Amino acid sequence: MANAQNAVYDFIPKLGQLRDDVLFGDVWENTDLSKRDRSLITVAMLAALYRTEEMPGHMRRALDNGVTETELKGLITHCAFYAGWPCAVNAGRVALKVFGPDK
Repeated sequence: MANAQNAVYDFIPKLGQLRDDVLFGDVWENTDLSKRDRSLITVAMLAALYRTEEMPGHMRRALDNGVTETELKGLITHCAFYAGWPCAVNAGRVALKVFGPDK
């Protein structure tokens, strides 16, 4: 997956520059929210929008930003009732890959 993502940013350099300078350089560094809170919000949004490919990296980032595995499980359960059961089950499958014994 990382190679495919890098290929996209190599093919469309402006997209990579916006990711680096704006998204991660400005938005993620803004102090209105902690990085921990941003991670929770981001994973919830990705789960609700069924963005399977983006979730593993952001789940790992969430752990790095202080979110616990238990909190991510709670987030997924909560999403079931606000985003729909299929979105939560999909996020659960992603979490299994991130946290499971075969990670």
